[in-house]
Amino acid sequence: MTTVPTRSLIHHRDFRQLWIGDSGSQFGAALGSLAIPYLAVTALAATPFQMGLLSTLSGLGFLIIGLPAGAIVDRRSKRLVMIAADLGRAAVLATVPIAWWLDLLTLGQVMAVATLIGMLTVFFDVSYQSYLPALVPAGQVVEGNAKLQASQSVSQSAGPALGGLLLKVIGPPVVIAINGGGYLVSALFLFRIRHRESVPDAGHRRPLLVEIGEGLAFVLHHRLLRRLIACTGIGNFASSGGSALFVLFMLRDLRLSPLTIGVIDSAAAVGGLVGALLATALARRIGEGPSIIVTAVAMMTLSFCNPLSSVLPTVPTLIVGGVAMMAAMVAYNIATVSFRQRLCPPELLGRMNASSRFLIWGTIPLGAITSGVLGTHLGVLPTLWIFAGINLLALVPVASRSLWQMKTLPAHDDPSNLAMVVR
Repeated sequence: MTTVPTRSLIHHRDFRQLWIGDSGSQFGAALGSLAIPYLAVTALAATPFQMGLLSTLSGLGFLIIGLPAGAIVDRRSKRLVMIAADLGRAAVLATVPIAWWLDLLTLGQVMAVATLIGMLTVFFDVSYQSYLPALVPAGQVVEGNAKLQASQSVSQSAGPALGGLLLKVIGPPVVIAINGGGYLVSALFLFRIRHRESVPDAGHRRPLLVEIGEGLAFVLHHRLLRRLIACTGIGNFASSGGSALFVLFMLRDLRLSPLTIGVIDSAAAVGGLVGALLATALARRIGEGPSIIVTAVAMMTLSFCNPLSSVLPTVPTLIVGGVAMMAAMVAYNIATVSFRQRLCPPELLGRMNASSRFLIWGTIPLGAITSGVLGTHLGVLPTLWIFAGINLLALVPVASRSLWQMKTLPAHDDPSNLAMVVR
């Protein structure tokens, strides 16, 4: 049985480096979260279909390289992979303000940048989720995830509002440059981590396709993991479909200013911080399995607040709905990510996370491009209603009595976990 250390991870030097670096990266990304879509809509006159395509390209990386990325990450130092991804993302983002200042920026370049950023993010995210269990004691993985999620929520709380203001004051190119600077901060602090994980001997490697197949088989053959991935994948399809047109909806249909949009995003992120702070307590009070079901139900039903903002008081509806939905989403993510990290043998972590993300995040570009097509032919508001309805379908996989009765989710060496693997 795993004992939970009493000393907080705040006192863990290497975790602090990861946490500070990630905070810099997240804050920079939050500042720039509106910049590229805002630039596309206002300066490059992007259509609904082009906005859907832009969102699609941002998430295309997991469909193209998601599976091989996991096997590649398992063969290399995860810390160095993250550093390389951060430096690459900073360099790619730098091309946008440079092209803008030279009056050479096109929508095609913006889409290419979104694609490359998405692919580099695949390698970073797979390494990131696989690195934490090797960096901290097993009993503190949930605490580590909660702290990282809290940091992300704080960044998303302050970042968009400040970013919306900066868009008006200094313009999108400078905000995008600041975003790139956040990735450089992340790379610097990752470089300061002293822990060196063991890297498998190159002589013991098997063919890449064999290793990819092992990770995918582990995910698909685990009954509970399949249910959680189906729920998250359907939810991501619907969420990406709604979010692909959401900036366009707020700017053109609701006629909100960039500052107001930033305030709405920041308020929603406050909900994320609440979710991060309450996730562990919720799981202890009602059980880990029930906490997943409760947060999933809240998350999916609250997605109706976005289209409802067209008939209800706009800003209050978006703020209240966003706060509650983000709180549920972050609590759900902490529970499911911690479970995935805990149930998987260490040697399979990279491939398991990559396979999970391939299935979960691979639906994002599909939802975004579908949204672009529907938005062009049906209109933006009807499309938002359709994707809110699709969100409800995500609840079907987790409507399980066995999950509701599971107060503690199993670890990889738990006999009950082995019983869930279909051979």
